[in-house]
Amino acid sequence: MKSLYFRYLLRRAARPLKTAADWIGGGFVLALFALLRRLGPERAPAFCGAIARNVGPLLPIHRTGLANISAAFPEKDPAWHKARLREAWDNLGRVVGEYVHLAKLWDLDIENPRTGRVQTDDIALFEELRLDGKPALVFSAHLANWELAALAPPTYGMPSAIVYRMPNNAVVAREIGKIRAASMGQMIRTRSQAPLEISAALQAGKHVGMLADQHFSRGVDVVFFGRRCKANPAVARLARHFDCPVIGVRVIRRPDGGFDIDGEGPLDLPRDAKGLIDVAKATQAMTDIVEAWVREYPGQWLWFHRRWR
Repeated sequence: MKSLYFRYLLRRAARPLKTAADWIGGGFVLALFALLRRLGPERAPAFCGAIARNVGPLLPIHRTGLANISAAFPEKDPAWHKARLREAWDNLGRVVGEYVHLAKLWDLDIENPRTGRVQTDDIALFEELRLDGKPALVFSAHLANWELAALAPPTYGMPSAIVYRMPNNAVVAREIGKIRAASMGQMIRTRSQAPLEISAALQAGKHVGMLADQHFSRGVDVVFFGRRCKANPAVARLARHFDCPVIGVRVIRRPDGGFDIDGEGPLDLPRDAKGLIDVAKATQAMTDIVEAWVREYPGQWLWFHRRWR
């Protein structure tokens, strides 16, 4: 009993410290966002990319990225691994620089989809999603600026919901929430009631998007780059329950500073003897798609996450 009370006191004592840390860290991020707004959508990504590709390799997390990419591409030499990681740091820095300018970056023209900063060859697929009157599940990965894909549905009148993880820093979370709320659809935070919110969104005919390339401790076993790991089966389980279309969407960063948005699907996912989607096999099928994306653009993926544990 005394031990429980002591832990309770420690938690109470730690709250002011966390609040202070949130304000200090949050104040730095708010100041950075203000600077990036002043730099504009062209200079801000270049500024952050330059810092990230030079400072990132000095950080401890760089070792995680190096271990990941070395194991994923054992046939490549160490110089190739280091070069791709430097590209990954540059990409991550650019994502930060672009964050406050997301709405300005999106300029996809449905009538002329190969002319703007954001381009696509998959207008027919996106138009099918927009007009079919059905809910849909959309999975993506941490490639290029992965936030851009979430801008498409609200821009073209497509009811949508995005599943996201709240930053630990409360001040930063509020600021990012404001940015997302201004340009994205319904936001569903990853928490205990998220499955109920996602189900309600699908029942309402919305298109629900989520990232599907991170470790999920309660997930199913999949093979990713030849190594076993855990993947979130949420998309497969929801597809099994709602029997709705499943689409893969990725963002590719072009050398000219623009982006391509690629769509893949609707996917013909594996089914069991009863004709229902097989959750484990479907999750593996989507993992295979993500792996193919990363293999094509290894310098644009977030290698610094501990995907294999």
